[in-house]
Amino acid sequence: MQTNSPCINAGLNAYAPGLTDLDGNSRIVGGTVDLGAFECQSPALLAYYLWLQGYGLPTAASAIYADSDQDGLNNWQEWMAGTSPTNAASVLFLELPVVGPGTVTLTWPSVTNRAYFVERATGLMPSVFFLLQTNIAGLPGTTSFIDTSPPLSAPAYYRVGVQP
Repeated sequence: MQTNSPCINAGLNAYAPGLTDLDGNSRIVGGTVDLGAFECQSPALLAYYLWLQGYGLPTAASAIYADSDQDGLNNWQEWMAGTSPTNAASVLFLELPVVGPGTVTLTWPSVTNRAYFVERATGLMPSVFFLLQTNIAGLPGTTSFIDTSPPLSAPAYYRVGVQP
């Protein structure tokens, strides 16, 4: 079964025929039985489903692409970013940069179990962003990165993201 299958967690536990699927693996993973003869066994998906359940959200595969709090990020993106899928104010964003002599300090809300990257562009059309730093360990509350070589005679546009 593919990890984006709509059959994942779409069954009814009362109709699960036994404790194992046809491969001998646990029949119920993530709280709800999958449709079909095989149960998706992905550890990453199990962690995701447990996260959804922690917010009281459904664990059907269709919940992956739902935007529960209408903030523009679907539940999968919220999980990847470490933000809350039930709070529209909980988003990954760059705070106002602090410009110093020859430096720009960027700060964003972060969590400890994520790695972030920072990119920079000198224009928006076409938007070609260049990687400045990767594997920036998230800190509790906020994380910062200092660009020690910002462009001196052109505007700079920054973005932050979560590494998969």
